[in-house]
Amino acid sequence: MNVDSYMNQVPDHAAFPAVDEMHAELDHLAATHPDLVRLRHIGASRLGEPLRVATIGAGPRDAVIIGGPHPNEPIGSLTVSNLLRRLIDDPWLREEFGYRWHLIPCVDPDGARLNEGWYARPGDRRAYAEHFYRPCEADQVEWTFPLTGDGYTFERTLPETEALMRLMDEVKPAFVYSLHNGELQGAFYYLSREVPGLAEKLAAIASGRGLPLHMGPPEIPSARQIGPAAYITPRGAELGEVYGIGGGSVDYADRFGALHLVTELPYWADPAVSDQTPTGQVYGDTIAAHLAAQRDLIAELGRSMAAVQADLTVASPFRRSMEDFLGTYETYIAEWEGFPGADRPATVAEVVGNEQLKHSMRLRYCGTLLRLLDAELAAGNPTPAIRAERARVRTLFDAWFTEADTGFTATPIPIRTLVAVQLGAALLAAEAAKSPDPA
Repeated sequence: MNVDSYMNQVPDHAAFPAVDEMHAELDHLAATHPDLVRLRHIGASRLGEPLRVATIGAGPRDAVIIGGPHPNEPIGSLTVSNLLRRLIDDPWLREEFGYRWHLIPCVDPDGARLNEGWYARPGDRRAYAEHFYRPCEADQVEWTFPLTGDGYTFERTLPETEALMRLMDEVKPAFVYSLHNGELQGAFYYLSREVPGLAEKLAAIASGRGLPLHMGPPEIPSARQIGPAAYITPRGAELGEVYGIGGGSVDYADRFGALHLVTELPYWADPAVSDQTPTGQVYGDTIAAHLAAQRDLIAELGRSMAAVQADLTVASPFRRSMEDFLGTYETYIAEWEGFPGADRPATVAEVVGNEQLKHSMRLRYCGTLLRLLDAELAAGNPTPAIRAERARVRTLFDAWFTEADTGFTATPIPIRTLVAVQLGAALLAAEAAKSPDPA
């Protein structure tokens, strides 16, 4: 299969679609091609938004493609759109490749609606931070699959997660693809198992489209690397008790022996995230500086929350996200204490990666705190403490944004490129999933 030919068919996209636009496109494609596309409800979100899947293809294997498992990560909605259109237009891909595809453009529409303020301005870093929303850990569709184990059980499964479970139970997939993205890190992948040559092929389609590969600190300290910018997907048994979450979609996919893929792509490209040149810094010192910056962030935002806590009246998702961040993030960063190999020289990618993460977390959660305070003001709760803290946090946000933007050389990546890489990865991994798991 010529994966490049499918990647080359991805058109330009100026923005990410709003939830209503996603629904409208599904309706249009199903109405225009009723003989090819089957559109159906698989459940509803917590706020009553319909969750819909488009099914197309002849099988005999089934693939489940999950767009928007985190609502600040909307590249996948366009990847689903483009894959669906390729399947409609290409009889070989639809009938001969060997899959029946089940495509979900956005599995967390409630959260996506809270990010729509920046979807139309994808390269605008300030807009992204000011309109950013990410659910607390226990409200994330990706990490609320049921989990039982030695001494830890997670049973707070969300309606959206239950809809995915029902779909997988029904079709027993051979391939499951969860579409993710980050901000400033390079491109990298998670695979549920090692498949000879697949990690290298995945890295090649990203670098071949000009994306820097992520060679800095791994997202999760314990992640096991299996190739260039590729890791074995951590399971809920490893992460659940530490972060207070359930299993991931990978855990549920394991029930069917499915190959599970996560593609993580950045919005902005910085070649430094791939630079493995040693620096004059000791890696342990880089980690220590990173941990100190993250703890300073927790303390700074914690002081703001303490100043207004008694006055808060709105049970907004921004409040739930902020309280979760302040309550759990120390546990996450503590995982970096005593990281092996800390006495070696840090690479450029590691130094830059940790610095970028500092700025990213500052802007994400300072922006979330502003939205929390704005929700109180909009509800008619302008107490002196809330007004004073809103002004202080706005000043803090502006100062942190100026610091992050000073010397910022990363460039926005064309959406077309990001979608093409996720689409190409889908086809490569689906091809690999035709071979049974040797285990």
